[in-house]
Parts: sequence; C-alpha cells; structure tokens
Amino acid sequence: MAAPRSISRSATEIALNVREVRERIARACERVGRDVASVRLIGVSKTFGPDAIRSAIEAGVLDLGENRVQELREKIGDVGRDARWHMIGHLQSNKTKDAVQLFDVVQSVDRFSLAEKLDKEAGEAGKTVEVLVQVNIGAEPQKSGVELVDVRNLVRDVAALGNLSLRGLMTIPPIDDELRTRSHFRALRVLRDAIEAELPAVRLPQLSMGMTDDFEIAIEEGATMVRVGRAIFGERG
Repeated sequence: MAAPRSISRSATEIALNVREVRERIARACERVGRDVASVRLIGVSKTFGPDAIRSAIEAGVLDLGENRVQELREKIGDVGRDARWHMIGHLQSNKTKDAVQLFDVVQSVDRFSLAEKLDKEAGEAGKTVEVLVQVNIGAEPQKSGVELVDVRNLVRDVAALGNLSLRGLMTIPPIDDELRTRSHFRALRVLRDAIEAELPAVRLPQLSMGMTDDFEIAIEEGATMVRVGRAIFGERG
C-alpha cells in the first residue's frame, strides 16, 4: 500500500508550528518542575518531502523520525545529515544493514534477533548505533514491541552487545482517554526505574513516548523524547 500523500506546508507555517510545539513543551515542563532542556523534540517526517523537512531543520528541529528504511533512503540525498535520524517504525531483519547506514538511532528494537543483526552490521560498519527497546505497554496484539514479561531479559541482553548503545525505552500506548493514556506513560517510567534498580550496570536515561495528541501528558510523566508529526508538518493527505 502506498504511503499517504502529504499536504504541502510553507516554511513559515512549519516554523510557527515548531515554535508553538516548543511552547507547549515548555509549559508541560513548567507544570511538573522539569528543565525544558530535558525533553528532545523529534519531528516525525514520514511521508513529507525534502522541502518540508529542510524547513523544520531551519526552524531548529534537529532530530527527525522516519518509519521506513526505503523512505529515508529516497530522502537523505536531498535532506542530508543536518539532523539526527531516528528509526521509529517496525524494522525488518533484512533491513538492518541499511538501517545502520542511514539512521543514528533505532528506537524500535523489540526482539533480540534484531538487536544481534544490528550489532553485527554496526560492527562491520565500524560504528556504534544508539538503540531503544520498544515496549508494547498496552499488550496490543496488532502493535510491535516486546511484551512486558520479556522486557528485562531483552534489556539485559541488548545492553551486553558491543556495537549498540542502549539508551532507553520507547512505547506507543493504546489510543484512549487522558487518564488511561497517562497511566500507560507512567507504567513505562516505573518499569524503567525498576529495571535500573534490578540491573545496576544498565542505565536507561531516555523515555521516548508521546505524540501530537498526548506529548504534554507524556512529558508530565517523564518523557525525554516526544515524537511529533502532525503538529509540526500538518495533516497527511
């Protein structure tokens, strides 16, 4: 199935959107006494073209998220590497070599076999790749992510790989009301804290959670990365 076509947005519109998102981030941080510098904005640029992406970079968005290896491969020559690229979609095992070459961070590690292949490709490329473990926090069968019962073992095993730098956890919670959404974000933070307590050698400073409709709640519950697409780039056609 073809990716949805994006609606063009001017550089001015994108810059205004970025400013508004950053103001919302700042207000969320203020409500819970956090330093705004502790939250990294990741612009989700999937389906949007090089012009829109460059406008976001010029507006100060220096981290960008893509869902598909092939899509970034088609864009990277036009956009370049003025931003850090995050893989935030499901990653197939046969795409690990390309992923290592294209992405700076892979947020969607959900199985050890994938981590092993990323580690092998990173070693052959002579680089270290930052990764996050994706957790299926709502136990939804249609979503990627390691099940809660297996998170600790996966974190321990990924942390032992020499060419990967495990930086934290990522989740996409179920679409729900604010109270339940908040509980899912809180559960990921509690899980992170428990893992660090059980595995003293493992540090997981990053919590990637929250998108356009709920990133403020995520920040209030401890998110250090928020993945925002529509509020920056507009609706996808």
